[in-house]
Amino acid sequence: MSNVLSAVAWPYTNGPRHIGHVAGFGVPSDVFSRYMRMAGHDVLMVSGTDEHGTPILVLAEEEGLSPQQLVDKYNAVIAQDLTDLGLSYDLFTRTTTRNHYAVVQEMFRQVHANGYMVEQTTRGAISPSTGRTLPDRYIEGTCPICSFPEARGDQCDNCGNQLDADELINPRSKINGETPEFIETQHFFLDLPALAGALGEWLDGREASGTWRPNVIKFSKNLLKDVRPRAMTRDIDWGIPIPLEGWEDNPSKRLYVWFDAVIGYLSASIEWARRVGEPERWREWWNDPSAVSYYFQGKDNITFHSQIWPAELLGYAGRGDKGGEPGGYGTLNLPTEVVASEFMTLEGKQFSTSRKHVIYVQDIVARYGPDPIRYFICAAGPENQDADFSWAEFVQRNNSELVAGWGNLVNRTAAMIAKSFGEIPQPYAVEPVDEELLATVRGAFATVGASLERHRQKAALGEVMRVVGEANAYVSRTEPFKLKGDDERERLATVLHTLAQAVSDVNTLISPFLPHAANRVHAVLGGEGEFMPMPRLEVVRDLDDDTRSYPVITGEYSSTPRWESRPVVVGTPIAKPSGVFVKLDPEQVIEDERSRLGDAGPGGTRHHTDPLAAPKMAKPKGSVQPAAESRPESSVPADEAPGA
Repeated sequence: MSNVLSAVAWPYTNGPRHIGHVAGFGVPSDVFSRYMRMAGHDVLMVSGTDEHGTPILVLAEEEGLSPQQLVDKYNAVIAQDLTDLGLSYDLFTRTTTRNHYAVVQEMFRQVHANGYMVEQTTRGAISPSTGRTLPDRYIEGTCPICSFPEARGDQCDNCGNQLDADELINPRSKINGETPEFIETQHFFLDLPALAGALGEWLDGREASGTWRPNVIKFSKNLLKDVRPRAMTRDIDWGIPIPLEGWEDNPSKRLYVWFDAVIGYLSASIEWARRVGEPERWREWWNDPSAVSYYFQGKDNITFHSQIWPAELLGYAGRGDKGGEPGGYGTLNLPTEVVASEFMTLEGKQFSTSRKHVIYVQDIVARYGPDPIRYFICAAGPENQDADFSWAEFVQRNNSELVAGWGNLVNRTAAMIAKSFGEIPQPYAVEPVDEELLATVRGAFATVGASLERHRQKAALGEVMRVVGEANAYVSRTEPFKLKGDDERERLATVLHTLAQAVSDVNTLISPFLPHAANRVHAVLGGEGEFMPMPRLEVVRDLDDDTRSYPVITGEYSSTPRWESRPVVVGTPIAKPSGVFVKLDPEQVIEDERSRLGDAGPGGTRHHTDPLAAPKMAKPKGSVQPAAESRPESSVPADEAPGA
């Protein structure tokens, strides 16, 4: 058993989440975390909303709100979105907590004390019309290295090189299209060149492990070819104050949103430990060298997870060229793997909230439930190459795979048992055809588990559905519906017992992918209570400021079933089932949904649900109840705001 940290990207609080977001960081991290709990590991799954930076100021001004009011609004919406998807966080929090501020400032002070945060004069980008600092990611222009016309002010996604905004050819603001002004300003820079040797040694080790996705390790190592100091502070009044004398009282200097956002993985772990009443327990995942950590995000955030965050961790521990000593948090573990997904498009086009070409999580869940979208992401999502979401494929996979494949197997098994026996029957003489199916299902635990451990979720789900096909073929071969005579009663009992066992085991195999459906199938087979524990949304008080409260996602996951076959219990009552999944009308769904996208002509998305509806959550509590067995952002192109 290992301590496993699932570090899930922090969605930016600029609006509800759409399916492109959760295809990159949300569903893959939950499938992995649920499986690792089932495999007996101590999992800590943490994240939260990323709430600082210039984009928040811009949006707050547009909506007539203060920055805090804006992030409060969208934090609640996002937390509801992710809870509805069933993402099993131990703690989903936010970056405006006093705990987070304290952890970030501690990290900065020690990195600075060790000599890896150096003060330099630089040229900062300013909006001529507002006088406000423009963040790197909100400046676009032509790359001076490869001539890519849509390079960002922090890096070029085409050639992968790190850039400064004033290096771009014909730079322009992505907010309003104006040409930014560049002025001299003092900032603190993370001394990446002094940490490059340690970063390279770490990446060499990761490459040698052979576990990273090839595109991620290649991109990460290429970053070291042109390493330079990187600014970690900004001219802005919304963010975490710089904790140094002469700086902390300056109202217009704050820590860079990306410096503080990645530290959220640590601060959320510390907050979780404090809330469960064991304030030092976070160290089991961060200081123990045998612990492992997996960071889930979209490919546009690889830089921050395979370079900036590891550099901060190395600088904090004094493990660069300048030496130094660890701070009070000790030597913190570097990522075991950066699990970066590729991009997802929508009907062949980029997701774009500004152009209304988007499907919000809350809308698709409200109309179809969480199972079909979770299934689509796992079966056809952007795991290791760009993928496209189309309504035609969504409906086809739901109808032919979930309904006609898995759902049909569950329903006819339960229906035949209910009709013939009313309970799971006693098996008699087991024939080779019966044992062949049971062996196939049992063998899938090792095969599927091995794929899930390596983040090969498409392959894992494909194997589960292959087993579903074998079980359906078994029904065709044995024809239990034809076994009606008294002399065939024992054979019928054996076949139906075999099917009950197969369905029960397949339900275990598919439960990390489809936890909601797994609970329904569990009930169909006569089970009581939840089979797969689900997250809950509740409001808690800020640990260090009793005047503030906010929603968190948490859960009690100690009852997670083990990753193994469990014998069905003879005599368990089985009632006539209702459908586990709902078949969709292809023509109606495709026509309706494409109309909502405005594909038939100009216009915006028409929501069936209010994207800002008040979330459903419990009343404020003083702390999150612990799970007894405790344990980025985005997959979207550049017109979305940054997030860890």
